[in-house]
Amino acid sequence: METALLPISRPALGSGGITGTWRTLKPVVNLAKCIDCGICWLYCPESVIDWEKGQKIKIDYTYCKGCGICAHECPTKAIEMVPETGL
Repeated sequence: METALLPISRPALGSGGITGTWRTLKPVVNLAKCIDCGICWLYCPESVIDWEKGQKIKIDYTYCKGCGICAHECPTKAIEMVPETGL
């Protein structure tokens, strides 16, 4: 039995340019608390979280807007929104 693959969207450079340049908060993952459930990946509206079962979560900060949905939805509170530095 074949399984249909779902299309995966990837962020692209928008008309406003790279989105992460004006972010005030950014998500930081505590991998010790992460249970590898993929909920953050599922809810990210910008598809900037790269997740695959058994792999460490990677966030593309170039396009992350810092909305905090990933931190809000994380069942173990493994994602913390911290102030952006270096802007």
